Amino acid sequence: MATSSAPGPVTGPATRGNRSLADQLRSWPDERLVGLLRERPDLATPAPADCAQLASRAATRSSLNRALDLLTRLELSVLDALVALSAGGHTSATELAHILDAERAAVESAVRRLLDLALAWEGPTGLRALTGVPDALGSLSGLHPVSGRTPEEAARLLAEVSPAARGMIEHVEAGSGEADAGSARHQIRPADAATPAEELLARGLLVPGRPGLVRIPGEVQIALRGGHTTRERIDVPPGLATSERDADLVDRAAAGAAFDVVRRVELLVDHWGTSPPVALRTGAVGTRDLKAAADFVQLDPPATAFLVELAAAAGLLAPWPDADGNPAWTATDAFDAWCNDPAAARWRRLATAWLSTERLPFLVGTRDDAGKARNALDAHDPGLTSRIAPETRRMVLSALAELPPGQVLATGTGPASVVARLTWKRPRRPPSRADQVVAALAEAAHAGLVALGGLASYAAALLAGDDPADRLTPLLPEEVDEVLIQADLTAVAPGPLSRERARDLHLLADVESRGQATVYRFTATSVRRAFDAGWAAHEVHAFLGSVSRTPVPQPLSYLVDDAARTFGTVRVGHAEAFLRADDETALAEVLHHPRAASLGLRRIAPTVLVSTTPLDVLLPRLRELGVSPLVESVDGTVHVSRPDRVRARPRSTRRTEEARLEGRLAQVVTAVRAGDRVAQNRSPASPQLTPIGSLAALREAVETGRTVLIGYVDNQGVSTERIVDPVRVDGGWLTARDHRADDVRQFAVHRIRSVNPVDVAP
Repeated sequence: MATSSAPGPVTGPATRGNRSLADQLRSWPDERLVGLLRERPDLATPAPADCAQLASRAATRSSLNRALDLLTRLELSVLDALVALSAGGHTSATELAHILDAERAAVESAVRRLLDLALAWEGPTGLRALTGVPDALGSLSGLHPVSGRTPEEAARLLAEVSPAARGMIEHVEAGSGEADAGSARHQIRPADAATPAEELLARGLLVPGRPGLVRIPGEVQIALRGGHTTRERIDVPPGLATSERDADLVDRAAAGAAFDVVRRVELLVDHWGTSPPVALRTGAVGTRDLKAAADFVQLDPPATAFLVELAAAAGLLAPWPDADGNPAWTATDAFDAWCNDPAAARWRRLATAWLSTERLPFLVGTRDDAGKARNALDAHDPGLTSRIAPETRRMVLSALAELPPGQVLATGTGPASVVARLTWKRPRRPPSRADQVVAALAEAAHAGLVALGGLASYAAALLAGDDPADRLTPLLPEEVDEVLIQADLTAVAPGPLSRERARDLHLLADVESRGQATVYRFTATSVRRAFDAGWAAHEVHAFLGSVSRTPVPQPLSYLVDDAARTFGTVRVGHAEAFLRADDETALAEVLHHPRAASLGLRRIAPTVLVSTTPLDVLLPRLRELGVSPLVESVDGTVHVSRPDRVRARPRSTRRTEEARLEGRLAQVVTAVRAGDRVAQNRSPASPQLTPIGSLAALREAVETGRTVLIGYVDNQGVSTERIVDPVRVDGGWLTARDHRADDVRQFAVHRIRSVNPVDVAP
């Protein structure tokens, strides 16, 4: 919510108002104008010429709709009442607080908010709604404009009518506030009224409305509602359905989820750093690649899609050309630095990215209106993004942060109560807001911000802008560098392994199950994978001895030795491909294998076979036959097939974008102020100067150091006016500091049509 650095009087009648919204904007300090442009960024693009253009742009229908979407039910009700009462003349915040069913302080705060958003302004007779607001707002409470009477006067007239007429008007008011008067006479005296409708028409309790209809004036509606514009309190948001839960239990459960999401993101991105999936034409990850990633991290596809979207939002994943020039999703340079950070810092980056991204991961796998399945990271599907998603997430977490200690959302009814709370805070948001609220709660639990229906204490610190590391770090498990190797060829990591240990162990063994204790299984294939990466048998034995808390079981040592004994017996090279071995029997077994007929093998020497099958196809086929070949390079040396890690350039972070936005808003305010000075110093009878006259006037300004207003025609023939500080005139060009651009520019002298001194200091 934008705060006003110099709010105008809102508690009583205005003693000195503004002629227009433009005048009010001119009186604001720069900080308040920047706040307006930050809340309503559409007003800053392109930069307005001056405050008059800024005020005009603020009253356009599209801009008003965006601004109204930012208001709570209280603020909308205040604006609705302001629109209705403006027809009766003078309106002040005091009068609004009198007829609104809300605390006076809440109404005054809402009025300040409306002023800061330029949806209302302080005129000579009091508060006024901006032009265009009534049409864009509609009638939130069904309240029609007043007709000049006070609600007290309307209440006295209501007391004069018969019970039948009172029942009729209450029935109409409970509906739309409009009705068909039928054959009732309109222009009659109260004494001549023969029907309930005529009683109401004669006293002005019903007035002509749309063609063929009559309506209830606003002051009569207020009287029927007990002196208020609404039938219920408008400053009290709906409560949350809660239950009791220990806060420490919430923190521990959330910290477990936080550690898990960090670990799985690291595993997934590191895996894609060596085996990047090719992006589709839309930039999305294919369904097969997503399912393969789900199998790798041992999650279902929707949860994996959340990890993928989260990693991309955090700048850890980005598209980058692969060896064939096709864009593929791979790790960025920022990923390596992220992996070296403490676990709490890594989680903070992921959580911050989730809070700020406009992506909707929960929709991945669903179908769009055309029946097409939505893919993760699809940049061409507008249904996967929402500009209100970051606000929704923060509002959901803020609602949980307001709960007292020991209170969490109730199971079942809790999410529905959060939806009701956010509906009060943003009544004009689309119906999809409810789905986003439920998804935000589920994603927050997956990301480790929420657990058991409550907000973790470290997540509350993050939401408040503080560093959550101090509260999160003690809750995270400590890293270990040893495992328990068992005789059944499995190894159990009793905690999170250090990064280097985990990478080596993933190369040497397959992950059987994940959790707080990860289980690895050693197989002949996994051991050969380490040999393919360049490990020797003695290096494998040394690693196992260093990583195991207990002596290495004998079955595992035998497995490594057996794999080493057969590894490299047969060597594969380039022919299309060739096989050679010192053992003729080994080659004979391959040549006469029943399933080797399709490999195109032919013996050219007792110890050499050649094949017509390409090497990249031949290798996996030989391994399927139980052969463990060693690959030779073109020069005959051993080729190590360790996969290369590919890194993409990270995208700009949201923090950088926000810093650029703040700088741009300051430039826009500078340009607006310069435009106001132009308008103030514009002379209606400015003489048209010849180039010689322009040179003389400009040289005089340079000599005296005066600021001047020039009329300038650019290369496109567009005439503009600029306030400049001339620096020098040379070679037919004026070098001057342009106040609008706040920079030194050059102007062609022959295009300057007028030069006038400016007395107002810039």
